[in-house]
Amino acid sequence: MPDIAWCIIIILLSVGFALVNGANDAANAIATVVGTKVLSPVKAIVMAAVLNFVGATTGLAVAHTIGKGIVASGYINYEIILSALLAAVIWGMIATRFGLPISLHHALIAGLVGAGIGAVGSIAIVWDVLTKKVFPSVGIAPALGFTGGFLVMVALYWILRKKSPLSVEGHFSRLQILSAAFMAYAHGKNDGQMPIGLMAVALMIYNGSTEWSVPFWIIALSGIAIATGTALGGWRVIRTLGVHMTVLRPVQGFAAETAAASVIEAASHFGIPVSTTHCISSSIMGVGATKRLSAVRWGVAGNIVIAWVMTFPICGILGWIVVKFIMLVS
Repeated sequence: MPDIAWCIIIILLSVGFALVNGANDAANAIATVVGTKVLSPVKAIVMAAVLNFVGATTGLAVAHTIGKGIVASGYINYEIILSALLAAVIWGMIATRFGLPISLHHALIAGLVGAGIGAVGSIAIVWDVLTKKVFPSVGIAPALGFTGGFLVMVALYWILRKKSPLSVEGHFSRLQILSAAFMAYAHGKNDGQMPIGLMAVALMIYNGSTEWSVPFWIIALSGIAIATGTALGGWRVIRTLGVHMTVLRPVQGFAAETAAASVIEAASHFGIPVSTTHCISSSIMGVGATKRLSAVRWGVAGNIVIAWVMTFPICGILGWIVVKFIMLVS
């Protein structure tokens, strides 16, 4: 197949990946603000779509990690990128269908690793980046999200201990809109960089270049796609996080979103691709645990954790199978 055809297919699939990412991860930004009834679902979706776009167009550190930090520059090719994208999109669509908030970051990374090994072997993988940036974040990000949500909520309980419940409800109904906006922006800045990284690498291969360069139209295209996916909405996922996991009030939604968005923003600054899903889910658990451990519906939380764990092997295997198939028929 001609290089131009490969490049166009990868760009189109990257846009598809961004759409699926926005649809599944719409819950990351707006589940709590919908669950607490501070904003209607339509208003929340529109706000999240706009700020996901803004986040996706600022900063390229995560895009660089995805594009050049998982599979080494000398080994990455169209087949590997295409296979990783297909693996992530397939798993993302299945998870969204069943209302499971998964990490599409982890799905894509696992797909790249599986496809890289399938096409070239383990020598193609930049294990140093995986062991120092990616794998530690798998455990650290949820732990920070849970701890942050718990501590922020405890601090707010102490600060607001003399305030009337009605006053607290009124103030935090407005403040939670700001925290949801911060979460949407942070999500776009981290997750929105993934398709940017892949499209940039596809263009580098097409141009025969080794120099990292990202045209603005790629940034804009990714931002529009992830915003559109968010606007389409992953309603099953929104209900899982915002309603089914624990009962949230505006002050609790504010605490969860602020803690999670802070972790994501810090990770984006250092080019670490973290799971926004893991961060907000664990923050909601941490906030819920401040009332009592039984306030968190641990059965729902357990299903989410199982989906997190399953993402790596499923997408790794899918990436390996798809790249072998593509190599066989091409």
